[in-house]
Amino acid sequence: MKIGVVAIQGSVEEHIEALQKTLDERKERCDIIRAKRSDQMKDCSAIIIPGGESTTIGRLMHRSGIDKEVIRHASLGTPILGTCAGLVLLAKEVVNGDERVYNLGLMDVSARRNAFGRQRESFEAPLSISVLGDRPYNAVFIRAPAITKVGKNVEVLAKLDKLVVAAMQKNLIALSFHPELGDDRRFHHFFLDLI
Repeated sequence: MKIGVVAIQGSVEEHIEALQKTLDERKERCDIIRAKRSDQMKDCSAIIIPGGESTTIGRLMHRSGIDKEVIRHASLGTPILGTCAGLVLLAKEVVNGDERVYNLGLMDVSARRNAFGRQRESFEAPLSISVLGDRPYNAVFIRAPAITKVGKNVEVLAKLDKLVVAAMQKNLIALSFHPELGDDRRFHHFFLDLI
């Protein structure tokens, strides 16, 4: 098993550390790749697009050809997790008029960047997420986007203030928040279960 973390910009190391801790809990082995080039992603079993600055990540993914590999993997059914900026990049549409964002258009959702405010409005909130069990999930939101519209094949996993903050479409998972920044690794377990 090999998991590629798009390592262009953003919370790359935090995802790698959270993945490693999750694998240790499961007593499983896996190669975790810091993907900076498209050829590093060819035989990945799963892909993570981390949070960061969506404009920068999108442009650099396009320039390096990683975007084409992510699109190919999505069509093959490879599990792909997009967190924060990764959610924006997975979205079919970015609704707040920022044409600089090079999104992949893989998930039938509309995303709005900075839906909860800028950096100083970052916060944590308990979420009810049925796929993770009955216990509330403490989610960390940093300049978080939100999903403003979902297509008919998209499953809403969580909402906050009437905005969708977690969704799934087949092999694609989009989260407004940062599961890699907390101690609760249930989302990483859920993601690994898809592989």
